[in-house]
Amino acid sequence: MMNNNEMIDKNAFEALQDFDFIEMCQEELGDMNISFDRIGTPGAGGSTFEVPGENPGETDAVKEFSAVILYHHPMSFFFTEAYNGQKTMPACSTYDGITGTGNPGGACRECLYNQFGSGANGGKACRNKRRVYLLREGELLPMLLSIPTGSLRVFTDYVKRLITRGIKPSTVLTKFSIEKVQSGGPAFAQLKFSIDRKLNPEEIATVLDMAQQVREYAKRTVVEEQPEEMIDPETGEIVQPLS
Repeated sequence: MMNNNEMIDKNAFEALQDFDFIEMCQEELGDMNISFDRIGTPGAGGSTFEVPGENPGETDAVKEFSAVILYHHPMSFFFTEAYNGQKTMPACSTYDGITGTGNPGGACRECLYNQFGSGANGGKACRNKRRVYLLREGELLPMLLSIPTGSLRVFTDYVKRLITRGIKPSTVLTKFSIEKVQSGGPAFAQLKFSIDRKLNPEEIATVLDMAQQVREYAKRTVVEEQPEEMIDPETGEIVQPLS
């Protein structure tokens, strides 16, 4: 069995070597309004991820999967009303964690709704999450994973451990799994992160180029996609609007 310090000899991301992500998006996807596939996280009683299946519209339930973290950024949503079973747009949102758009809008750091104690049970009224762009072995396009509020600290600690060891998240294959956690209330599903394996030098060169392209693309498209997205206030997950 391979330990997480070992590397494989072959380049599992070889298909990316001659792949220009931004050019492909501009030339092939152009006006098709295609968004990245999303990986669903479990609800309170769930224990599996929902990953895109072989055919469009199909998903597979898996307890764990591995992927490279290409890029990640904060995002937060504030709702003025409690969840009532309907999909609603947030009153205020941010895709950089710095400036909110909407009501109240403005600097997130100073916002009263972004302070502990402003929400239920001593939490924040504004739901903090993190969007992660992931690339699985053998695939060309990244997928999106929204790190739930209850797993943010675990994700932050994982990234911090990598950086402390001089490791960029985009230079390892990360294993994503689920653990049920109970802290004075009902048990909930918390995401776990660990190193599956380190990428070899050839893979790193290939993936880092892709990561830079995704970063540039994400910064250009996040704001443009905002009006099209709706958020489930109960889970904070982004859902496709009904047509």
